[in-house]
Amino acid sequence: MTERGSLLAQPLQRPSAGRMLLYAGLFVLGTVVGAAGALVQAAWFPGGLLLALAGEAGLCLGGGRATGGRGGAIAPAAGWMISVILLTASRPEGDFLFGAGGGSYLFLLGGMAVAVICATLGQGRQPGGRDVRLGK
Repeated sequence: MTERGSLLAQPLQRPSAGRMLLYAGLFVLGTVVGAAGALVQAAWFPGGLLLALAGEAGLCLGGGRATGGRGGAIAPAAGWMISVILLTASRPEGDFLFGAGGGSYLFLLGGMAVAVICATLGQGRQPGGRDVRLGK
């Protein structure tokens, strides 16, 4: 029986092209969900805010389950954050998408909290085999 050592001591494997394409697709879906949530949360205030945050949580958790790791939850969360931050910037004409109301701040801070929670809940890599303590 050979000892493989700690999981952290193992060299990182290069992700396959299919996995990279999946991460890119999740990133794009995260940007779409962020933009749609920015529009929905202000339209129907209490329900729209909950719908926007639930959509982000569903995408992040689903991405984590689809990839079997935290990267699947982080990719859509990163896309969501980038799209929302870009949408908060004001334009030269003075127009901007987010108002100064409490709903906008709840969407921004709640969305970041949802992203962190989903990335934390994402399935990490666990060692397999009969000899590990976690598997017993």
